[in-house]
Amino acid sequence: MSHPAVSVPTRTTLRNVAREMAEYGVGSVLVTEGGALRGIVTDRDLVVHALAKGLDMDEMVDAVMSSPVITVSVTDDIHEAYRTFRRTGVRRLPVLDGDRIVGVLTVDDVLIDVFQRLADLLGPVAWSVLEEPPGPPRRTHVRMRPD
Repeated sequence: MSHPAVSVPTRTTLRNVAREMAEYGVGSVLVTEGGALRGIVTDRDLVVHALAKGLDMDEMVDAVMSSPVITVSVTDDIHEAYRTFRRTGVRRLPVLDGDRIVGVLTVDDVLIDVFQRLADLLGPVAWSVLEEPPGPPRRTHVRMRPD
């Protein structure tokens, strides 16, 4: 998961939300009020719900944020996160420790973990099949027949 999560207060303009996303290189920000999670805004929300509908960029974030937010607990195992992603179709899950936000788990985070585990699993198998470690491609000479 990414931590700490990028968050903005509920009285933040869409312009400032976009700036936060750009500055931190994230595709979503959490919307908080008094430290409590109130919503989430994604880059897609900014395009589909703000830009495409002609909202003013000085409009407040609550005009496009999703609420209530689907979350997972810091004590949940990764399988619960998989089920939540699959069941809900969201791509980002804020991770909470009680009411405290500790990070954001994304589908990309999960995919990277899966690929790393797969590489760890298949690495020894692949090496046992190879006669020698991979190197530069071997050059083979092909004799061309004259026409």
